Amino acid sequence: MTAASTPHVAPPSAAPAGERSHPGTIAAGRFSFWYGAKQALHDIDLVIPARAVTALIGPSGCGKSTLLRAVAGLEPPTAGRVCWDGRDLAGVPTHKRGFALMFQDGQLFNHLTVARNVGYPLRIRRRPGARERVAELLAAVGLEGYDDRLPTTLSGGERQRVALARSLAVEPRLLLLDEPLSALDAGLRSRLATDLREVLRAAGTTALMVTHDQEEAFTVADRLAVMRAGRLVQTGPVGEVWRAPADAETALFLGYARVLTGAAAGILLEAAGLPAAAAVAARRSALLAGASGALAGEVVSARVTPEQVRLVVRVPGLGEVDAVAPLDLHPGPGEQVRLAVERAKLAPIPDGGAEPAAASGP
Repeated sequence: MTAASTPHVAPPSAAPAGERSHPGTIAAGRFSFWYGAKQALHDIDLVIPARAVTALIGPSGCGKSTLLRAVAGLEPPTAGRVCWDGRDLAGVPTHKRGFALMFQDGQLFNHLTVARNVGYPLRIRRRPGARERVAELLAAVGLEGYDDRLPTTLSGGERQRVALARSLAVEPRLLLLDEPLSALDAGLRSRLATDLREVLRAAGTTALMVTHDQEEAFTVADRLAVMRAGRLVQTGPVGEVWRAPADAETALFLGYARVLTGAAAGILLEAAGLPAAAAVAARRSALLAGASGALAGEVVSARVTPEQVRLVVRVPGLGEVDAVAPLDLHPGPGEQVRLAVERAKLAPIPDGGAEPAAASGP
């Protein structure tokens, strides 16, 4: 069920100066959590800036939802603290933190109309102007005229819009979203991600969103926090993290197709006119087959898609790499091709961090 709570002033236990931040920010400092003998979170340091959406991403089982539940107060830390505006929230129960939670299934009250679902947190707090606020929220999420509908008559996307409106009803100081779109089909998830971004931006809501879907994170969030095996491996603005992944494993998770290291990385970076680095991550479309290019190789395989031909090309010094070709070129296996390098689709990794690797990517 979507949970929301009224703002509460935390106990006057000030955090150390290093954990203080701008008004309206949440900070988790040296945060660790154990499930029995298993450590689920390792010394997490995370700042969630005010009026921004931070996406917590990583593979399944890496600790994303555990961290979100800990910020909410549902899982007390084994070590460390969660602070709001520099004040420790230890001892402040979930319902008094002024936060709202939204889960992947929305968990609406099926016996209540859409309007009554959205207005529920306002009614239990006896807020004046509830009817006007509900109308405003339904308009914001694109559900004007749905007031008297029951949740069972709605599509999955419409149900999630109702859940979002309910979460925002009392203007939470932090909205926590746990895989809010994962139960929807791909096309609907993409459209609703765009709408979610617009609604959160218009409301000026500070939010922490857990997702394992990179594209969803890129669409909705201002900032990324990448987790792996219970550790926070990289944080920063979306564009910054995408352009400069911390290591090879992070690059592959973000959607880069391959990571080249050592001499192979040097050859590719030189061809792109970029400085040397220990490793380089390449998108699937970083190499473009055509009449000219700094590299040459033999086509190993070719697969036609509606937009382009996807190739695997064996290049001396690089081994097998991904490339693309326009539909009117369509080179076949065994043919020699020239490859131009699109430097904007490469991400140098100064410290390397892994052996050469490949994954399915954009």
